Amino acid sequence: MESHPMKNLRHQYIERHTGRVLNERLYGDKVVNLLYSEARESSRRLFKSLTSARMSSFLGFVSYDLLLGAAIMGSRRFLGSCGIDWSECLDGPEKFKNLRDVFERKIRYRECRPMPEEPHAIVAPADSRMIMGSLAETSGLFLKGKFFDFEELLGIDKKEWLGAFEDGDFAVFRLTPDKYHYNHTPVSGTVRDLYEIPGHYHSCNPGAVVTVATPYSKNKRVVTIIDTDVPGGSGVGLVAMIEVVALMIGDIVQCYSEKGYEAPRPVRSGMFMKKGLPKSLYRPGSSTDVLLFEKGRIRFAEDLIKNMYLPGVENRFSSGFGKPLVETEVAVRSLIGFFRE
Repeated sequence: MESHPMKNLRHQYIERHTGRVLNERLYGDKVVNLLYSEARESSRRLFKSLTSARMSSFLGFVSYDLLLGAAIMGSRRFLGSCGIDWSECLDGPEKFKNLRDVFERKIRYRECRPMPEEPHAIVAPADSRMIMGSLAETSGLFLKGKFFDFEELLGIDKKEWLGAFEDGDFAVFRLTPDKYHYNHTPVSGTVRDLYEIPGHYHSCNPGAVVTVATPYSKNKRVVTIIDTDVPGGSGVGLVAMIEVVALMIGDIVQCYSEKGYEAPRPVRSGMFMKKGLPKSLYRPGSSTDVLLFEKGRIRFAEDLIKNMYLPGVENRFSSGFGKPLVETEVAVRSLIGFFRE
């Protein structure tokens, strides 16, 4: 049996505020390599079972609720080893009793994750590692068919939205297990549609993404269509925000809050959402957000585009897809794009 092609390859990314190239600590990399090579090749039935909703929830419960007790999780040392700054959390480190508490933590986002004041700015929906692309063959950012199948991602029966985003631009935001797991609204606007599409629970590990063709459109996901061309909106056209589950993610909880995390509300069609506010929560693990934009309505920040093509960065996406595709680590509510004038 051949070894997994990504097994010994590092995955590096760029830290946005310093420009440094860093090595990612790939959580559970050996398990993911085993699952996406040997298990996938030897038994399709077993592989399908291991990426099912029931198994994903079970693995999440075992990993995040049972394995670590209060004595370990209540320490600043553990939070530091995960790269988590406990001082930005609303609760003190003594409140964290298990990994689930860490992943569902709340932060002082207005102070710790400042947001640009420009009304037409588009901001990152999560603390994540970002890559961007275009569905248009004439674009220099053309990446169609790499991370998702466009029609499958939105739902093949959603003709109105498929037409709206045809040949548009997109951005992929990959949350690693240690990240803050609330998603925030990337734009201001009115919700035109919200629907859930069933699917698998494939891992978001870069090696797994490269191994399984268009995995983001095969996983369970929640699609929110936001119309920003309304009074008080960001004025960048329709924006689709797709929240994609992953291995050991049990649920996506819609919990939009306008004041901190107080009085959370489920997201509904017709409601107006303000930019930069908590919208949903992944429970827990790693996961992915995808944003879709209408053709010609936005332009991405230049530093993000430049980083994506930086040579000499050892990266599983670049190796697996045969072209430079380097991620930049972005902070939730930070600038990722503008209205295209």
